[in-house]
Amino acid sequence: MSIVVFAEQRGGTLRKITYEVVSEGKRLAAAAGDSLKVLLAGSDVAGLAEELKKFGADEIAVANDAALADYTTDAYAAVLAAYIQQENPGLVLLGHSAIGKDLAPRVAARLDAGLVSDCIDVKFADGDYAFVHPIYAGKAIATYKVNSAVKMATLRPNVFPVEENAGAGSVVDFSTEIPAPRTKVLEVKQQGGDRPELTEADIICSGGRGLGNPDGFQLIEQLADILGAAVGSSRAAVDAGWRDHQFQVGQTGKVVSPNLYIACGISGAIQHLAGMGSSKCIIGINKDPEANIFNVADYGIEGDLYKVVPALIEKLKEVKG
Repeated sequence: MSIVVFAEQRGGTLRKITYEVVSEGKRLAAAAGDSLKVLLAGSDVAGLAEELKKFGADEIAVANDAALADYTTDAYAAVLAAYIQQENPGLVLLGHSAIGKDLAPRVAARLDAGLVSDCIDVKFADGDYAFVHPIYAGKAIATYKVNSAVKMATLRPNVFPVEENAGAGSVVDFSTEIPAPRTKVLEVKQQGGDRPELTEADIICSGGRGLGNPDGFQLIEQLADILGAAVGSSRAAVDAGWRDHQFQVGQTGKVVSPNLYIACGISGAIQHLAGMGSSKCIIGINKDPEANIFNVADYGIEGDLYKVVPALIEKLKEVKG
């Protein structure tokens, strides 16, 4: 048997989540005594296979086709499904990214495979896999077993460590019939500037209704820029029209797991905690001593964020010279 990993790339660059999923795939393959195979799909992406070799894949299949230049669900689902049917693996892993969340359920439906989404751990014992997934807005953790022959899972970003494990993996070509697209990508607009993508960022600075007005996000952006961080938002700020929905963190937004999460003017509603509760370190800044964010924060600063954050920015500038 084998484990198959879908290598996500965008614009000819491998995504951070790819390294995490391949690393976890290698760990599980070693535990199960299986081989690790990686599918890399795109246009003119063959050069990325050498980068993937650093993480211990036994085989890297490259699907190079002009029809895969832009991500479309139909094309990528057809390629991944065909590759899984050819290899007949016991386990298929993808990142729980925008692409992974779109692609995994469609492929699972085509193959009648069981799928567990947003896993924070995968275990192998007694010849079977167990998938760990948060439920009830993160208040409980459930462990699932999948009965189908092919098991699929998407892995939460920033949870699984990246480990280089260089090997002599082979690179092979893979081709299959790609259906005529029902949709056409006319233009791709990258938003967010030079800041990291929210779901992949190591540091996130988020603002909430406690900012008082949309201009308050200029202060959050200053803090994010000096830290090299992404900017997030609570649902209350999004509902008020202060921030676009793509920046929303929470149960109805994006789930993030950065090393550091700084919540400025965010009360800490359970819906927000569901999206960032797995952060490695949480700092809450709020003038309300009863704010729920302080119940989950590793460090809490009770005070006016318009005094605290500028002081923090100045100190960071001083430390950085």
